[in-house]
Order: sequence, then structure tokens, then C-alpha cells
Amino acid sequence: MSPRVVPAGFVRAHTRVRQPSSVPEVSLHVADDVVALWEAMETEAGGAGDAPPFWAAAWPGGQALARYVLDTPDVVAGRAVLDLGAGSGLVAIAARLAGARRVLASDVDPFSRTAVRVNAELNGVTGISVTGDVLAREPRGVDVVLAGDVCYDREMTERVLPFLDRARAGGCEVLVGDPGRPYLPHDRLTAVAVREIPETEGPGLRRTTVWRLP
Repeated sequence: MSPRVVPAGFVRAHTRVRQPSSVPEVSLHVADDVVALWEAMETEAGGAGDAPPFWAAAWPGGQALARYVLDTPDVVAGRAVLDLGAGSGLVAIAARLAGARRVLASDVDPFSRTAVRVNAELNGVTGISVTGDVLAREPRGVDVVLAGDVCYDREMTERVLPFLDRARAGGCEVLVGDPGRPYLPHDRLTAVAVREIPETEGPGLRRTTVWRLP
């Protein structure tokens, strides 16, 4: 069965273009009203399933990771990068802007895969390809794995960590952006950057860390 394709026009019609506060170099299609967007996903785009529109926001872990990549381009420059749990594509776009040779953006949500393409086009960025779930695969042909906000619940964390461990064992640089969620095993990681990122929903700041898997 071929993977589902969401029309790019749907993403453009139900979002507006903004720059994430911590990554103003990148423009993204984001939603002002997530509930209205989710309803539109059900009624206009053939059903959203159980997946909220995570792709329509710039989450703190992704912003911190994108900021780190842009500020430390040697991490990705000239290398093949996997953006795991790509969401809006913010981290993938930042990696290309920082000089990554090519980027594979992975997300299980077909709306996200469309949003990545739309946002890459918006920023005039090429060299990003998209794919679905890669967690059951071996991370071949990749030099760097970037994972923003992927440990948002226990079940997802239990799927993600073995993949990251395999990637690191295979020689990949592995960087994770996370705003202090309890499921991430911080004792196994090394902090390389810390930023205060504005909350995605509501006022305030989230202390968000970019971690390296040693």
C-alpha cells in the first residue's frame, strides 16, 4: 500500500507563516488554533487518526536543536543527516542551512511529511527528502542523527532509544533536543547546550537542553 499523501494546499490554507522565536532564520507554517486545525484534518483531509498536529508548531527541543546546529555548523557541514521525528521540518531545514550534504526527514505522520516539503520550499531549501517511520531500520548512510522532542512519552521513548543506541554504535553523532521531559535518561547523556525557549503553548520559558549520546 502506498504511503498517504496530504495535499500541500491543505497545510498552507490552515496555517500562517511565522519565524520561531529562537530560530528567526527559518520561516514555518504554524497553526494559531490547533483545535480548529485538527478538526479540519478530520473533515477536509480525510481524517487525522489519533495524531495531533505536532507538525504545526515549533517545539522547544526542535528550536534548541536547530539553534545549536546553526550556531555550530561543523556538527553537520558536509555530512548526511537524519532528522528523526521531523514535525515541521525546522531541524532538517536548519541542518541544510548549516551545510549538511543531504537530510532525510523522518516522521510517521503524513501531514508532517507534507509540512516538511512545504516549509523547505518556503525557505528555498533543497536537499531534504522525507520518509515515514525508520525506527525498525538500521541507520545506514547517515553521519548525524538529530532528534528534537522525541521522548514525549514512555512508549515513544522506549522505541526511540534503541534506535539512537544503534546509530551511535554505528558511528553516528547523535544529538537530542529536549525541554526536561522525565522519560529521557539524562544520566546516559552529555549536555552540549542549554537555552531558554519560549513555551509553545502559553507564556513562560522552558529550559531546554541539547544532549549528545556519548
